[in-house]
Amino acid sequence: MMHLSTAAVLLVLACISDQILEAECQREKGRGGKRESQQRLSVPPSDRNDNGPKSAGGKGIFKGRFSAKDKAQCTWVATGDEEFVLGVTCKKGAKSFDCAYVAKPTTCPQYASNAKLYWKQIARSLKKQRKLCYDGTSLIKAGMCRKAPEDAHFKLSQTPKETAKPKSASSKDNELCQDQIDKKTFAEEYCSHSWTSLCAFLFTMIQSEDC
Repeated sequence: MMHLSTAAVLLVLACISDQILEAECQREKGRGGKRESQQRLSVPPSDRNDNGPKSAGGKGIFKGRFSAKDKAQCTWVATGDEEFVLGVTCKKGAKSFDCAYVAKPTTCPQYASNAKLYWKQIARSLKKQRKLCYDGTSLIKAGMCRKAPEDAHFKLSQTPKETAKPKSASSKDNELCQDQIDKKTFAEEYCSHSWTSLCAFLFTMIQSEDC
């Protein structure tokens, strides 16, 4: 009987200990959750994840590619902070050119809330330009900023720089022809007066073959 009573007491004590341990675990979990939520609240908004446009070193960098109206293949890169420089480079066959536009997108009130959409609309506007890089009066606009000040739209600041075209063979030949000695003078120098006309005619035939 004595052994049974002792066993019963031990069993009761074990149950009580188990309940106490379980209660302590629940308290610790509750404290941990509070600490985590406090840490989240303490993180400043700038350090939280942001799905918007990314910037590096305080400067935004945006880029893309498109086909111009004349089928030229173009790329663009925009860099800046308040004032952005939009560089455009295009190539079509052997011809290539580049230019630059400038603007202050932050003067458009809608830019701060949706910069990603702004640059998408700028890319579309580039694609629609009929005289890209050549029309200084045409502005590159984002539809969301139609009512914004003029400096919110990109304006041509650097005229196109085209690659030099190699000289054709015909242009070189023309230069040679222009530098040739006057036929009549040459004939008078080497032929007698009575033969001048005939000599000039012969020199003309020879030089026409060279040209």
